[in-house]
Amino acid sequence: MARVNVRSWRETYRGVMADHVLDDPGLPAARERFWTAVLGEERFRANRVAVAERDGALIGIAMAGVPEDAEATWDTHLYVLYVVAAEHGTGVGAALLDAVIGSEGSVALWVADPNPRAQAFYRKHGFVADGTVQVDDGVREIRMVRTIRHPPG
Repeated sequence: MARVNVRSWRETYRGVMADHVLDDPGLPAARERFWTAVLGEERFRANRVAVAERDGALIGIAMAGVPEDAEATWDTHLYVLYVVAAEHGTGVGAALLDAVIGSEGSVALWVADPNPRAQAFYRKHGFVADGTVQVDDGVREIRMVRTIRHPPG
């Protein structure tokens, strides 16, 4: 999971995220510690995690859970959705999104800006930018929210 996380960041965020972050030799180990915590620690127990694989190789990861923001007006926060670039457009991202958030309830996420491909993907799945912007580790992000309820299927 950490390798997919790092590979996806390097493929997607080059030019958006600082090179020294993406090329940090400690990044894979840091992401491994993160995923070890997510999968093993009680504080992450309520989160939903999904992976996608093709031919025995992991190609995508996703995680959603309770919003960390106590003032959130949405039910779920999408924290992670990464698919390796070679699998973009294959439906893997949509399947992972459905696995961790489903079609019911309100959901929020932060997406890098600019990242037109990801933003278009989320719009296709009912998310709209709510006008909230943050800068996290030098990366400008916009918040997108899905407040409508989608019929199943």
